[in-house]
Order: sequence, then C-alpha cells, then structure tokens
Amino acid sequence: MWGEFRAFVNRGNVLDLAVGVIIGAAFGKIITSFTDDILMPIIGLVTGGGVDFSSHFILLGDPGTKAITTLAEAKAAGIGVFAYGSFVTALINFLIMAFVIFLIVRWANKLMPKPEAAAPTPEEILLLRDIRDSLKK
Repeated sequence: MWGEFRAFVNRGNVLDLAVGVIIGAAFGKIITSFTDDILMPIIGLVTGGGVDFSSHFILLGDPGTKAITTLAEAKAAGIGVFAYGSFVTALINFLIMAFVIFLIVRWANKLMPKPEAAAPTPEEILLLRDIRDSLKK
C-alpha cells in the first residue's frame, strides 16, 4: 500500500494539482480583497447605503428594546436577519472569480496547439471500399 501511495504522489498530476490549489487559494484571497475593499464600498456609496455594503440586513425578528444597528449586533442578540449585503458580496465575488477563470481557460485553449485534421482518404482506398461493399452485397 505504501508503494502505491508513493507512486500516486510522485505522479506529475498530483504535484500540478497541489500547485494549482495553492495558487487558487491565493488568487481567491486577492479577488475577495478586491470585492470587499474596493468594489463593494463603491457600490455601497452609489446605492446610498454607506461604505460597508456587506453589513446591509433586514431584521426578521423583534429586537424588543434593543437598538440593533449592525449585523454583528443582530447575530449576537440571536435575532433572525436577512443579510442580503453579505449574499450580494459573495455573489459578486463568485462572478468575478468565475469570469477570470473563464478568461484564463480561454487564453490557455488558444495557446494549445490545435489537433491536426485527419488527412483525406486517398481516392484508391475509397474505390477499394466501394468494391468491397459491392462484393459483400
């Protein structure tokens, strides 16, 4: 079993996958930072809701006498919230990541050599096939 595991780990695909996962995680942090620190504050200012769009929410329960002003306070008080700001932030984060991955795959496909088209079948072979098919009938 140990030999099989060593052979599995030593294959190039596993190492490529490990490198891809590490780079993907770092790239994900960059996209998250771009969304949270640059894009969402701009969207928050444009929509008039303030700089931190991810903290927009609607209370689903009665806060009683407590004055709930932040999402963290609502969650700490155990009041149900509809945290649409966090969801929109995560959705935009996903769309940016998916679009960038699409562009990378598209670029990589353009760089890869195109498979050569099969050479046309010589006329003699086509004629021999016709003769063979006629003889079978």
